[in-house]
Amino acid sequence: MAKVLIPYYSAYGHIYEMVKAAADGARRVEGTEVKIVKVAEFEQVRKIMSSQEYYVQAQEAQENMPEATHDDLEWADGILWGIPTRYGSMPAQMKQYLDSAGGLWAQGKLEGKATAIITSTGSIHGGQETTVITSLVPLLHFGMIFVGLPYGENPEQLTTDGIGGSPYGAATVAGPSGEEQPKEAELVMAGRLGERLAKVAKALANVT
Repeated sequence: MAKVLIPYYSAYGHIYEMVKAAADGARRVEGTEVKIVKVAEFEQVRKIMSSQEYYVQAQEAQENMPEATHDDLEWADGILWGIPTRYGSMPAQMKQYLDSAGGLWAQGKLEGKATAIITSTGSIHGGQETTVITSLVPLLHFGMIFVGLPYGENPEQLTTDGIGGSPYGAATVAGPSGEEQPKEAELVMAGRLGERLAKVAKALANVT
């Protein structure tokens, strides 16, 4: 059985919805076990944001999700990351999770594992591509093998509509205040990326 891990961070719930769609896609690959885990929030951020209704609602919706551990990373054959943008790159919460996994890096525990990225931005120019590209750098240092989202499988990208998604990964446009929810086309692309990652992870792990 191929094992797909989906670690994510989601302040307002957009990434949470996208990774659930990706998990459904991964499960379409026969013999795939999927685990979704959330990267821990900073307590200081939780206190600061406690008066924001959208944030509070999103955190309550995720309260039963298990928190990501390093054992999860070692368990997986493939890892699909849910990484919202912060000024064109990953948020500090996700960076801390990766930085603290130095022991796995030193032992080469993640080398040869398939990986992919889903992101979320406030606007179509707010980091849809840079967040995936900059997040990829530490994943390559871990020795992971990147899986993108090609045009040929995702005609939704060939549009002038204001939706997320690029050859680098699935994405959603949350709106300047986080008022938007993932659109059907974005969820479809997330599902396809999950399925594609699962297929590659299965092949790399030589699972029949």
